[in-house]
Amino acid sequence: MERASLEPVTVALVEDDDEARKRLVASISSDPSLKLVGEFATGTEALAGLAAGAPDVFLIDLGLPDMPGMQVVKRVADRFPACDILVVTVFGDEESIIGALEAGARGYLLKGALEHDIAEDIRHLRNGGSPLSPVIARQVLKRLVPAKAAAMDALLTPRETEILNAIARGFSYAETAGLLHLSVQTVHSHLKNIYRKLAVHSKTEAVFEADRRRLL
Repeated sequence: MERASLEPVTVALVEDDDEARKRLVASISSDPSLKLVGEFATGTEALAGLAAGAPDVFLIDLGLPDMPGMQVVKRVADRFPACDILVVTVFGDEESIIGALEAGARGYLLKGALEHDIAEDIRHLRNGGSPLSPVIARQVLKRLVPAKAAAMDALLTPRETEILNAIARGFSYAETAGLLHLSVQTVHSHLKNIYRKLAVHSKTEAVFEADRRRLL
């Protein structure tokens, strides 16, 4: 069942830096459309806190003191496919970016490049967007454009094509689910399969690649 439109988006975060965590908490708490349901300083605390269920959006710093943030991203993404994971970190190297996106993150922001309230990015993410800092977007596109096309046997199923067509027309995940009489979680699951088949990491890349291969 879809979340009622007036019900706030639930958010949890893991950030070991006290000041950075306080700023994120303040931003989220000041927005009535968002509801903070968990804040953690280590990956271990975060995984324990999410054991009973994940929030709508999970913010994570990759530089955690007890375990690789990438490992937390993968475990949360694998267990809770409907949870939107947003990386907020200082690491802007290609290995970290691609690794996080491949692990299941749906957005990647650099702390030093945040020019607006993080609440805006959270809403954008939950509405089907993929927040990326400009430098991150450039690196992703740089990697995507020269990449060789995947084997032609990686074709989309009719349902996957329907979903990607809806996304290409600007529908959010929730709107796509309603249009096709599916749950939002089912849409997310199909999108994960689409990303894998097309070797991409976001809906923007998926639409671009599918159009390039004339699959839409």
